[in-house]
Amino acid sequence: MGLFDFFKKADINEGYREYRRQKRAMLIDVRDRDEFAAGHLQGARNIPLSSIDKTVSAIHDKDMPIYVYCLSGGRSRKAVSALQKAGYTNVKNIGGVQDYTGRMVK
Repeated sequence: MGLFDFFKKADINEGYREYRRQKRAMLIDVRDRDEFAAGHLQGARNIPLSSIDKTVSAIHDKDMPIYVYCLSGGRSRKAVSALQKAGYTNVKNIGGVQDYTGRMVK
């Protein structure tokens, strides 16, 4: 990771394509339930940031690839940090759904 990689904005479109290529991975939308209901990525599971601690009991394999997104990338960054502190080793913030160019599902 280079010095300026920290400031590089995640590309949700590429992150979602990467998630779809995985045989076994989890996609988590950490927005509030009403935001999720208004539209989300196909295959996403809604676990609001305020409930991210519940993920620890839901995902037993701490090496499973986990892709996390929100509206703009801020909440997902916090969720990734919390998951990493809980021992998850393969967690990635893919950014904000506001930049997604594909079709959303309701």
